[in-house]
Formats: sequence, structure tokens, C-alpha cells
Amino acid sequence: MTKTGGGPRPRGAWWREGAVTATAYALCLLGGVVQVDDTLTAPPAAAYVIAVVSCAVLPLRHRAPLAALAATTASGVLVAPLGLLLSPLIVAPALITAYSYALTARTERRAAGAVVGTSVVLLVSSTPLFGGVSWQDASRMGSVAAFPLMAGVLGHSVRNRRAYLAAVEERARRAEESRDGEARRRVAEERVRIARELHDLVAHQITLANAQATVAAHLFDIRPEQTRKSLGELVETTGHALDELRSTVGLLRQSGDTAGPAEPAPGLSRLPALLASFRGAGLEVSVEQEGTARPLAPGVDLTAYRIVQEALTNVTKHAATGTARVLLAWSRDRVTVTVADDGEGAVAVPGRPPGYGLIGMRERATAAGGQLSAGRRPEGGFLVSAELPLPPVRSGGAS
Repeated sequence: MTKTGGGPRPRGAWWREGAVTATAYALCLLGGVVQVDDTLTAPPAAAYVIAVVSCAVLPLRHRAPLAALAATTASGVLVAPLGLLLSPLIVAPALITAYSYALTARTERRAAGAVVGTSVVLLVSSTPLFGGVSWQDASRMGSVAAFPLMAGVLGHSVRNRRAYLAAVEERARRAEESRDGEARRRVAEERVRIARELHDLVAHQITLANAQATVAAHLFDIRPEQTRKSLGELVETTGHALDELRSTVGLLRQSGDTAGPAEPAPGLSRLPALLASFRGAGLEVSVEQEGTARPLAPGVDLTAYRIVQEALTNVTKHAATGTARVLLAWSRDRVTVTVADDGEGAVAVPGRPPGYGLIGMRERATAAGGQLSAGRRPEGGFLVSAELPLPPVRSGGAS
């Protein structure tokens, strides 16, 4: 434990020091009342000297506990030569410094050595040099030797208690910091998830609306009926966009679990409707499947759907082609989702920041336990391929 520094002490600490010193001084004088022949007299001058010298060093026991312990022990050694009776009362300052040293010593071995040394020195000092030792003398000698040990044990126990409480507080503080960090991490993940959902929804719906508006503007004069159909599809597309945006943004307003049931997350079961929306915008999409389709985990199902949606949105925006192909290849432990086109690829627009479509798709695939690759094909066009995990096949087959 650290020692008390040399800075100014609080007002309450000075009052405690004064009370401790005054109590020790009174005990020393009370011990000087008892004489060697067991008679009671007024404290002699020697008792005042012992009390003043030993109590004067008590305020220093926080800065120099070992020096204070040595000084009070030396004062106890002078008790018998000055004609006073060595008792636990007159060596009360030594007991206090023994407690303080056991409380502040750097190691337990040093504390034990110093306290035991004090006890031995006082025991030797209380032993009569000449004559026999009565039961009364033996009792007094035992108490003089035992009290410093008791003070040291008490100081050691208080020290351990303080260390335990400090460790508990430190663990509580770290646990609180860990909870705060975990809460911040979850908030960040939720923000990324909602941002990803908003990006996919906005990019898909706005791209379709733009394509339908372009078709309507192109056919306005030559094919009024087709224009009317495109405008109807545009109204339907923007209506769906508003509904999905309202549902997603509503997540930000929820303060608990009291909200009503949300619409189920989209998955590959809604792939035909998704492809129909792209066909309405002028992109012909063909779908092929290899292997036997199997149910996907909800998160993986949503990821597969969003990857197809974002990849086809990129084809509509950047590929300058009217066709695309979607391939779902099912194996034992994974499904591979591939979206390919024969277009010319994206054209960079000066001043426009790069999009986050590929970043979002790759993040989705990684979060679902899979991986995604994207790039130009050697024969031309662009290809997006995602490998997503499938639930393990039960050995006994489906029940």
C-alpha cells in the first residue's frame, strides 16, 4: 500500500491525529501511576518524559512508520531503567505504531519482522534481571509481548480488508467500463445495420423509380398506354419505398419492445417479386438453380436476398445492359449466390463520391459467416459471387 504523501492533510485527519495522540498520552500517564511495588501514586516525572517522547512521534507514523515504531519501542525500553513498571498501558504508543506499520508496510514479511522484533524487545525489557519471576510478573510480561503482536495482526487484517475492497471497486469499475464499451459497440453495430438496410432500400427503390420514369418520359409521345403503365408502376414503386423506409426508420424510434409486430424480413422466397420489379424497370433477369434448395437461417436468408437486390441494382445503374443472370448453387454446407451481367461496367462521374454497395454486400456476407467476391469477368461484364453457410444436415434426415 502506498504511504501517505507529504501534502496538506484534511481537517478531519488532524482532529483524528490529535485524538489518538491525546489518548496515547493519557494511557502512558495512567501506566506511570502503577509502581513496581504495585502501589498507586501520582505520575512521576519519568512518566511524563516517557509519555511526551513516545507520543511526540505518533503524528509521524504515516510518513515514516518504521522510524516511529523504533522510537516508541526505544521509549518502552527506557521504562524499567527509569523505575517505572513496564505494562501495556505505558507502551500504548508502541502498540499504535505497530498497528500503523503493519497497515502500511510494503511487504508482509517486513511488517511481521518489525512487529515481532518490537514484541521481543519489550518482552526482554520487562524481564527482571535479578530475582525470581512471580506469576504476576509473568502475566505482565506476556501481556507486554502479546499486545504488539495483536496490534500487528489487527493492522494486517485491516490492510487486507482495504485491499479486498479496493479490488472489488476496481472490478466493479472495469465491469462498468466493459458494459459501457459493449453498449457502445452494440449501438455502433445497430447503426451500421440500419444504415445498410437504408442504403439497400433507397438504392433499389430509387433506381427502379428512375428507370420507370425514364421509360415513361421516352414513351410519353409515341406510346401513351405504355407511358400510363410505367407511371402506374412508378407510383407503386415509390409507395413500396415509402412503406419500407417508414418501417426501417421506425426502428430508430423504438425505446423498448413495446412496438407492434414488424413485417417479416425478406428472403429468397420473395425473389420472384424482386425480379419482377426489375423486369418492370426494363432489366430482364434469368434465374437458374443447381442442387437441391434448402431452408436458410433467417439472417443468411436476408443476406442472400439483399445481395441479389444490391447486385441487380448496380446492374441497372451502372452496367448499361438490359440482361442479368442469377444463379443459386446449393451444396451440402453452403449456397453460392452469383449475379452476372454482360455490361460495360460502372462509369465514374467526376465529383460523385464512391458508393457503398459492394462494401455493404461484403459486410453482410462476412457477418453471416460467408464471403463475397466481386469484379470484372474476363469475357466482359461484372460478376458478384457470395458463398453463404447452410445449416448442418441432420444425419437421420428430415422428420
